[in-house]
Amino acid sequence: MATHMSRCRTWSRVQRFGIAAYRKYSSGSGYPNISLSTPLPGIPKPVFASVDGQEKYETKITTLENGLKVASQNKFGQFCTVGILVNSGSRHEAKYPSGIAHFLEKLAFSSTAQYGSKDEILLTLEKHGGICDCQTSRDTTMYAVSAEVKGLDTVVSLLSDAVLQPRLLDDEIEMTKMAVRFELEDLNMRPDPEPLLTEMIHAAAYRGNTVGLPRYCPVDNVDKIDKTVLHSYLRSYYCPERMVLAGVGIEHEQLVECARKYMLNAKPVWGTSTAANVDLSVAQYTGGIIKMEKDMSDVSLGPTPIPELTHIMIGLESCSFLEDDFIPFAVLNMMMGGGGSFSAGGPGKGMFTRLYLNVLNRHHWMYNATSYHHSYEDSGLLCIHASADPRQVREMVEIITREFIQMAGNAGEMELERAKTQLKSMLMMNLESRPVIFEDVGRQVLSTGKRKLPHELCDLISNVTAGDIKRVATKMLRSKPAVAALGDLTELPSYEHIQAALSSKDGRLPRMYRLFR
Repeated sequence: MATHMSRCRTWSRVQRFGIAAYRKYSSGSGYPNISLSTPLPGIPKPVFASVDGQEKYETKITTLENGLKVASQNKFGQFCTVGILVNSGSRHEAKYPSGIAHFLEKLAFSSTAQYGSKDEILLTLEKHGGICDCQTSRDTTMYAVSAEVKGLDTVVSLLSDAVLQPRLLDDEIEMTKMAVRFELEDLNMRPDPEPLLTEMIHAAAYRGNTVGLPRYCPVDNVDKIDKTVLHSYLRSYYCPERMVLAGVGIEHEQLVECARKYMLNAKPVWGTSTAANVDLSVAQYTGGIIKMEKDMSDVSLGPTPIPELTHIMIGLESCSFLEDDFIPFAVLNMMMGGGGSFSAGGPGKGMFTRLYLNVLNRHHWMYNATSYHHSYEDSGLLCIHASADPRQVREMVEIITREFIQMAGNAGEMELERAKTQLKSMLMMNLESRPVIFEDVGRQVLSTGKRKLPHELCDLISNVTAGDIKRVATKMLRSKPAVAALGDLTELPSYEHIQAALSSKDGRLPRMYRLFR
């Protein structure tokens, strides 16, 4: 009876004051009669961070006496990301065997003057909770370390040693040759053709020059690259005025002090660096087609077979990332969007982009339609990758050429705002990550000598109008197309027909009349 009366009293209190009034806390005590919208008694008033979209810390840049730039962005936390970016990549290999940048990427953080092996380097970093990595692209080589802030002195000393004093031992070069050969085999065997197509579209767009030179070492060049060739290349391109020491999560003065200590008077193992033999070629967009007939029927890795597909990538010249039109092109690329036909939907996943609405949602037989924008300091390439059954290649190409033509039409207000908002949110979300901020700081300072902060980029994105999109798309459509094709190409239209479609008003391929089918 007593239990029943207690339950009745509890229920009457719940009815009068609501559930929140009688919520029990983990301590076992309760705060009766206080709703969730009322501050708890005895608790200090909270201080909320103001969100103004602007970074609290500016990017600080110092140029040392030898020409090395030191750039830093402070960021709260006990870990930092520090690295050296070099203005050197596959585009600079015109006078050398292609593949040097690929080799240097694999040889990075091997034995140096100070460290006997890669294991020693990793053990040294482990004491500071650190990891290291090296990545090369067509125009930049990046050596990076993430570690505790307390280990900054050790990290900068290690980076200086890894970049300027690698031993490049014969057995390390032999191991690298094996790794490169394996990667080249893997590139041709993997089910995802995107890296191979990207390589092919660059070779077609910039035939034999700068960013059109192979990013991966060609098989024929693997045995041509040795210590002498590597030293000759490093002597030309690894000089202080072509480098940036960038850091995120550290005090600028501390980084400058370490740079002066370990990099100001450091003598490279290959002797004095001179920038006299640097290749200053400007990218020459040529357009063209590269085809690779390949049996794609057995690329499946598991028991479920992947259907045989033909992959086509069509690109047109856009602009350099130093030009004002770079932002409208970035918005246009986001507006085109796209992806695979099996992408999971949901808000913010890009399911309302043009390549989803106009292509994948209407043509069930297309497996992929994705827009990409590659931009460099003197040129750029906006391309669409599509894949479908080999029997429907002609129809697929026409669908893509029509999408290119429609880019120069009037962009709807809602789709433009959606693309701009998506681009801004992607930019801000990516810049939450410390390694991404490091890369952004390093690349911007390396190419322009300064850094545009995220809120400046967001303002530029907000200012893009439908007129800007139409103007840059119209300008882009005047260039010759670059085409990369992979798989069964029996039904592939000729390059001249693709060019004619992109010059027409509606993007349709010229009709073909056959006497015999």
